[in-house]
Parts: sequence; C-alpha cells; structure tokens
Amino acid sequence: MPVESDERLRALRATLWPGHPAHAPKSEGTHTGAADLLIDEVPDPEQLDFLLIKRAVHERDPWSGQMALPGGRWETDDSGLLHTAVRETFEETGLDLTSLGAPIGRLEDVAPSSPHLPKMRIAPFVFGVPAGAEARVASHELDSVHWVPLDVLAAPATAATTRIQFSGFSKTFPSYHVVGEKRSSSRQPLKRR
Repeated sequence: MPVESDERLRALRATLWPGHPAHAPKSEGTHTGAADLLIDEVPDPEQLDFLLIKRAVHERDPWSGQMALPGGRWETDDSGLLHTAVRETFEETGLDLTSLGAPIGRLEDVAPSSPHLPKMRIAPFVFGVPAGAEARVASHELDSVHWVPLDVLAAPATAATTRIQFSGFSKTFPSYHVVGEKRSSSRQPLKRR
C-alpha cells in the first residue's frame, strides 16, 4: 500500500501543526538543525513504528549515547530545513526520503531553554516510509538504529528522566527509556516487516 493512501498516516497529517512552512529558513544568530520523525507503515493496522537512532559515545557530545531522531545541523548548501532533515537522515541511516518518504507535516520547533547550551532551534519534520524500508548505521556518529512502536511512548513504564552533564552543566530532563537494543543490529540494515 502506498504511504499516501494509509488512513493512519492521513489521520496523523490532519493533527500536525497546520500552515507551518515546510521549507523553514535558517534563523540568523542561532545554530539551526532539523530532525525527522519517520513513521513506518507496518502492515499491522493497530501499529505504527518510528525510527530512533542511538548516538555513538563521544566525550565532547552532551547527548552522547542517547536515543534521538535522525537529523543534524543546517549547512549553507541546504535550501532549507526540510532539505537539512532529508540530507541528514540519508547520511545517518541510508534512508533516501526523496524516493521513499512521503512528507506528512511538521511539528513545532524546539529549543533548549538553558543559557548553558548554545542558542539553537530544531525543526522536526514527519515523514511516512513504506513497510520494508531499510535503515542502517551509515555514519560514525551512530551506534545503532531502532524501529520502535509508537505505543511504547504511551506506556507508563517508558516515561523517565535523564540527567545530562556536560562542561559543568547538569540538569534533569523528562525522557523516554526505550529498550530497543534487541530489535536491531548496530551495523546491519534494519529491514521492516
């Protein structure tokens, strides 16, 4: 079934932030990045999966070893943040959203509120990908990739907090603890059902 005809993804599209520009420009004076929330069209009508990456461990990375959405920093060759998100997803996971992905919408920008972190904003985009789409570790910045059911985020046992310590900065943030290590291999393509 093509992604565009999946009723679940059409319903999701209707709930996203209406009228927000898909090609948001970079904000001057900030580090700007984009991330992709990739929704996999699992054949099970009751389930949708999303893609998480596990960042590789690096001592200079405040998010070292944590789970995240694929994405990264805007570059001067990028035509906009949508282009950044598509490019970074390919560089990190090998998923080519220009041929496989169907844009669903955009979420509100997020930005750290701490003065200890760089002034930045992240523009999250949502794409649907067909069942059978493969993701793999395609960058040294990643340790692994994981397809996780959306229902996992709604489970009370998943809600948690995480303390981030970096350059004298220490703060606790709300988080989700997602156990996905057994669902994927860190160096092999992760093929969907």
